[in-house]
Amino acid sequence: MTNDDYSMTTMKNVGIAELKAHLSRYLKGVRRGHSVIVLDRNEPIARVVPYARGSGALTVRAPLRGLHDVELPSPMKRPPDSLAALVRERRDRD
Repeated sequence: MTNDDYSMTTMKNVGIAELKAHLSRYLKGVRRGHSVIVLDRNEPIARVVPYARGSGALTVRAPLRGLHDVELPSPMKRPPDSLAALVRERRDRD
């Protein structure tokens, strides 16, 4: 708990505009060990938490099985003529 005007709890909900306007103040609280939940129109979208030193680097995992087996369509032989397609579409409507 802190007794300044930043937060009276260990977790604070804040809108994006408020966070942008007072980012330094919120980061000061994060340095003290508090968390900040970022809201976009009252919907939580992110959480800012204190950095834990020594928690290890990011690990790279293998791709999910099966995704590399997806067969892609063959490339188009020539770019489509968008003007001709528009003319055909308008002609077909009439």
